[in-house]
Amino acid sequence: MSAEEGEEEEDARKSSACGLLVLYNSVFRRSGRQNERQPSTPTSSSSRGSPKLTPSNSKRRRPGSDEASLLASSAVAFHASLPHHHKPDAGAAPAYHKAAAMQKEAGRNGGARATTRCGSIVAAELDSMIHDHQRTRGSGALVRASSGNVMLFGNLGNIRAPGAVTAGRNVLDNLPKTAKETSDGKQQDSEAEAAAPAEVLCRALSRRLDPEELKEMGNEEYKNGRFAEAVALYDRAILIDPGKAPYWSNKAAALMGMGRLLEAVAECKEAVRIDPAYGRAHLRLGTLYLRLGEAEKAIHHYKLAKGDASSRDVTQAQALQMHLFKCDDARKRKDWHGLLQESQSAVSAGADSSPQIFAYQEEALLALHRQEEAEATLRNAPKFDVDASTKFFGGPSNAYFLAVRALVDMAAGRFEEALNISQKAARIDPGSREVSAVARKARLAAQARSKGNDLFKASKYWEACIAYEEGLGHDPHNAILLCNRAAARSKLCQWEKAVDDCTIALKMRPSYTKARLRRADCNAKLERWEASIQDYEVLMHEMPGDEEVSKALSDARLQLEKRRDCSNNFITITSKDQFNQFIASSRLSVALLFNKSRDVSSQTVSLVEQLSKQYAAVNFLKVDLERDPKLAECESSLPVIKFYKSGTCIESISASDHDELESSLKTLSK
Repeated sequence: MSAEEGEEEEDARKSSACGLLVLYNSVFRRSGRQNERQPSTPTSSSSRGSPKLTPSNSKRRRPGSDEASLLASSAVAFHASLPHHHKPDAGAAPAYHKAAAMQKEAGRNGGARATTRCGSIVAAELDSMIHDHQRTRGSGALVRASSGNVMLFGNLGNIRAPGAVTAGRNVLDNLPKTAKETSDGKQQDSEAEAAAPAEVLCRALSRRLDPEELKEMGNEEYKNGRFAEAVALYDRAILIDPGKAPYWSNKAAALMGMGRLLEAVAECKEAVRIDPAYGRAHLRLGTLYLRLGEAEKAIHHYKLAKGDASSRDVTQAQALQMHLFKCDDARKRKDWHGLLQESQSAVSAGADSSPQIFAYQEEALLALHRQEEAEATLRNAPKFDVDASTKFFGGPSNAYFLAVRALVDMAAGRFEEALNISQKAARIDPGSREVSAVARKARLAAQARSKGNDLFKASKYWEACIAYEEGLGHDPHNAILLCNRAAARSKLCQWEKAVDDCTIALKMRPSYTKARLRRADCNAKLERWEASIQDYEVLMHEMPGDEEVSKALSDARLQLEKRRDCSNNFITITSKDQFNQFIASSRLSVALLFNKSRDVSSQTVSLVEQLSKQYAAVNFLKVDLERDPKLAECESSLPVIKFYKSGTCIESISASDHDELESSLKTLSK
């Protein structure tokens, strides 16, 4: 295209090409004589009426002033060329005013001034050119020409043009790249770097992208699963013609594919506002409301969709409505099993992204002490912005969602997060007693846990144990606090109580590794090798390759083998010398003293024999005093049980008091 042809078209004032000729003649086209100049030398235009890009101060050119003025004039002109009902909404106003300011600034500095009619298509034509150029290089990504990449104006003349000074450079390489472009660029073949013919660029500059064409391109991206690219194309079509309902509805579909459901609802609302009879938008909006758990609204829009919605859609929404009613009723009655069942049915009915349904499930699972399942449900729950969720679902509902989330975080040991979220919920709905109670519970439990941890680190185990108990007073079923108290009790050699705490914690959180490890260690200290081995074997599956667990398991197995190899520790005494030999040992000995004339009950003998298997490190002596008269010299009340250590009797109890026997044995065997 020559300068003379551009001049004729300017006289004819054809809107489809005049702005392009201005840009092309002023910036892109360079004669052979100009190519010999320095690259920084401004290019002048020979066409009549073309804007002059040379600044008034030729000695020092202001960087970017020409490009900014061209961009600004095109943005302002585009806005002015729209019909009144197609003007951008309030959200687009800042960009328009910024463009106007850029144009005004460019005018003050002697920059280029394009006519409104010519500048109205510059931005759109640049985007079209970039798009076509990338298509020739095998890339489908879009690059928006903006003030952020305004360097484009200074380099477009050198894109693979014959005789260009920088024939080996590609201007698109100077632009910021998206993540997709970066990954795609690594896979491109060297042949894709072949020079694009100048005719392709001229053809790209010779036409303007139609919004319908943009929509079709967006549809193709959507079909290929590239939802972000589809959204960008639909946005471009909306920018050109915001009065078309299908553009908004298609954008909503792409947003749904990205999981941005609340934004998709807003786009569908705009579509039905533009065209209240647009059935497909009503259908899509009904589906969105169904997924978000808004059954009544879903039914309303399904009915407005008429032929686009089937009777099955309405029936599904009505079924969801019934499940929601049953959920509310079960929660009021604190029927946690019923609440869990109905909430799961609601998800099956289509409410797979409803925060309310997920909150119901989490609350029910916590009440049933199934904390790990509650945490897994929270991970799968939809993640919406707090402010957007409050606006969409309402303050009380969103405060309830956050309060339940705080309870799950607290059960998982994330006390600080639980505190922050519960306080946020209390600010959203300050009048809710339920939400306020959760915030208070989170605050007191977090304080107790922090205090206990500080005392434990300072080796003040007794005080730490008390602090953890204070926290459990506010949250009795908190597995983390129970395990922490078990750690303090273990340090105090209260191994039996530590085992009990760990067992309760593991009932609520079966995969709680720290609690299982602590219980295995305490059982090993109590010489309960079978129970210790059982926990260590589970830990080996959960922590394969852990050297400490592997060593502890080997030690426990070795100790069990030693006990099995040893002779029976339930020994029948036949002489006083044998009796004295056992009680003189530093090992604890438990002696059951009786005679046939004062018979001992079979229950007592059976209990002692059973305890001998449980306490392998203790000698259990069965002493019939009639076997040797010397044994009965100092005994008057029979039967009796005595505890000996290093030749000294340290405790004596009645043989019929079985509870006292077990309690004393637990205490003295430590």
